Amino acid sequence: MNPMRALRQYQKVNSHAQISEASPHRLIQMLMEGGLDRMAQAKGAMSRGDIPQKAMLITKAIDIITGLRQGLDEEKTDDKAALEQLDSLYEYMAVRLTLANAKNDPEIIDEVARLLITVKSGWDAIAPQ
Repeated sequence: MNPMRALRQYQKVNSHAQISEASPHRLIQMLMEGGLDRMAQAKGAMSRGDIPQKAMLITKAIDIITGLRQGLDEEKTDDKAALEQLDSLYEYMAVRLTLANAKNDPEIIDEVARLLITVKSGWDAIAPQ
């Protein structure tokens, strides 16, 4: 068996196990981590001139941010204004990543990554209920 294929299969099984055992709070953290990973990988693809890979990774990052946005609908909070601000921020991130893809601009990816890191650090500071 191909060792790289075996490693990917192990990682896939391991990530499925982590997901099935994760709390809703941890799932959000994992999504944010995945988005940041895809952005970093997209920058690498960009620097190598691998346009198809860059586009695929930015699309995955946008999909993750879209998932985070959709998850806001399920939040139970009295602070609707905060949810609307976060929704607008996620929308901004998706638009900026689309522009980064079109312009092949790693600085825009850095901007979005910094925003997501800020949101994630706030989320990380909230202890699971």
